[in-house]
Amino acid sequence: MLLLPARYPADVPTLVLLRHGQSAWNAENRFTGWVDVDLASAGEDEARSAGELIGAAPGIVVDVVHTSVLTRAVLTADLALAAAGRAFVPVRRHWRLNERHYGALQGLDKKETAAQHGAEQVKAWRRSYSTRPPAVARDSEHHPANDPRYRLVPQSALPAAECLEDVVRRLVPYYEDSIAPELLSGLTVLVVAHGNSLRALEKQIEHISDEEIVDLEIPTGAPRVYELDGTLQVRDAYYLGDPEKVREAAEAVARQAG
Repeated sequence: MLLLPARYPADVPTLVLLRHGQSAWNAENRFTGWVDVDLASAGEDEARSAGELIGAAPGIVVDVVHTSVLTRAVLTADLALAAAGRAFVPVRRHWRLNERHYGALQGLDKKETAAQHGAEQVKAWRRSYSTRPPAVARDSEHHPANDPRYRLVPQSALPAAECLEDVVRRLVPYYEDSIAPELLSGLTVLVVAHGNSLRALEKQIEHISDEEIVDLEIPTGAPRVYELDGTLQVRDAYYLGDPEKVREAAEAVARQAG
């Protein structure tokens, strides 16, 4: 449990969440998970646009950034920071901010998978709180134990498949240990991550129920701002940019599995 101080400095703690821009596999409608794919050109544009929105937002001056260790989040952060005029701020990367591991679904076309297994089963794999997809084999190239970037992570911590509950379990300690103290010290924090790791973080911050989280969609390239109080409870939350474009982006994510 995170212990919070009784008083907080005068400044409002501000957290900005940004889902990476469209990746190559987003464009191909494939399950990505921990597979390290690059941004599509449209995703690079989204990242720059998001940075411009952040840089132009009154009262938002990013002090520190947290990303996953996956290229699409890393590049989104770099492009957004450059566009915001904050390329010099420190960036911390951690595997606990990675996308949900989709197990044996990784690389498969989402609509084809829905046609094979049924839309309800795929919705459960994609959006339910506690249903894991089929696990990836230990000797698969898609198992993180075979990826050198995780060589220092205990083998017991590396997933072969995850549900959102698993992501919450691995992400919340990182939020409490690394992000929350920076917010409490008065820093404005930008987190650039993925659809499911941000769903997990928003679930924690907004106290979203296990049932309601099923319908939460995170649009790509749309910065979401949280103004927090002295105990890191939400005072206000909103997206930067055109609300209609944000709504359309969220609907596009929802349509991916048909």
